[in-house]
Amino acid sequence: MKPQEVVIVGCGGRGHGYGTFALNFPHEMKVVAIAEPDEARRERMQKEHKLPAERCFKSWDELYAKGQLAPGLINGTMDLDHTKSTLGALDTGYHVLLEKPIATTPEECLQLVHKSEDTKKILTICHTMRYTPFSFAMHDVIKSGRLGEIITIEHKENVAFWHMAHSFVRGNWRNSKTSSPMILAKCCHDMDFLNWMIGRKAVRLSSFGSLTHFRHDRVGPEIPERCTDGCPIEPECPHSALKVYVNPDPSTAGWVAHSPAFVHDGTFEGKLKALREGPFGRCVFRCDNDVVDHMVIAAEFEGGLTLSFTMHGHSHDNVRTMRYSGTKATLRAHMEENEISIHDYLTGQVDKIAPGHAAGGHGGGDYGVTREFLKAIRDPLFKPLTNVRDSLESHYMAFAAEEARVTGKMIDMSEYRARYERKLAAKAR
Repeated sequence: MKPQEVVIVGCGGRGHGYGTFALNFPHEMKVVAIAEPDEARRERMQKEHKLPAERCFKSWDELYAKGQLAPGLINGTMDLDHTKSTLGALDTGYHVLLEKPIATTPEECLQLVHKSEDTKKILTICHTMRYTPFSFAMHDVIKSGRLGEIITIEHKENVAFWHMAHSFVRGNWRNSKTSSPMILAKCCHDMDFLNWMIGRKAVRLSSFGSLTHFRHDRVGPEIPERCTDGCPIEPECPHSALKVYVNPDPSTAGWVAHSPAFVHDGTFEGKLKALREGPFGRCVFRCDNDVVDHMVIAAEFEGGLTLSFTMHGHSHDNVRTMRYSGTKATLRAHMEENEISIHDYLTGQVDKIAPGHAAGGHGGGDYGVTREFLKAIRDPLFKPLTNVRDSLESHYMAFAAEEARVTGKMIDMSEYRARYERKLAAKAR
């Protein structure tokens, strides 16, 4: 079997990461063209995939102007670019694997759903949480009926303090005006995971949260703009860029020090230069961030099931924890420890499951979703685990939660969905 040919648009951390699938499994996937405005990233991908110069483009418009160069396209662009780049890809004839979120507004998300359906092209969102051994094991337990009827769920997205600072204070997802609300950027994965696990739609929800800690008024005027500018509290600050990026603890924040968003030159001198000149050397209390650092959602689903969801950026570890309480048993899950336990009410027995591991980032989810996308391209009769219409529901929940947080109102989800369907229909007229 020949490898499935794809092109990659956006060669930052995510696009480059999906490209490694072709390097590790060359019999399954081959990258035949790329589009990336950053010269260093473009040259890295060109070298790794041995691409001729005429297959390396500075923009997706240049790529699309050449016509369809492969059946599949992996879109790793930034949030605000998802709509235009994906509309162009679908119109050019590509099947698309799109990094989450679908888009940054409900209208644009729905527009992409309809475009995929109208063009009859695959549009799969990289909801990698569905594609891990851990998630499959947990889904099997829930669907087996061992828990009985699920009554209530507790789900926590514990974002480590260093991840919060890297991505949502200093980094690309710090400001909702240039990316998207944090509940969407970080937690549309979780909303999708919940919808898949319980197989029901949200009926209504409310939400609370704010940006409490990473604010200008948390420090005095003596604190400089950058950690490299002689900050008097730098030695005892857990968010010191010098600690996180120059001498990182490999068991915690190791990956951020090698992030392509942070630095291309990974030498000591290169890192110091990036801290002095780039966004990641800024004091966490001196940034232009506006996304929340903690948020909770209370939701009711069809059948009366209730959910309490917590996301926060003040954790010592970077992990999701869950508790599903049913009429027969309780399931508790800890993703970092890769353990699922079922506590049976009748027997008192506690069964523990340790799901296997898989290669690839995000617990094997990156490679899992890539492999399924390639299979869907090859086999028109293959029914993937998810599609963009399924993913729309998770995004509706995230957008509605942000609206509830900002307005203080409870959101009726049926009315919320209908509101945006009406808007898209009116725009089409």
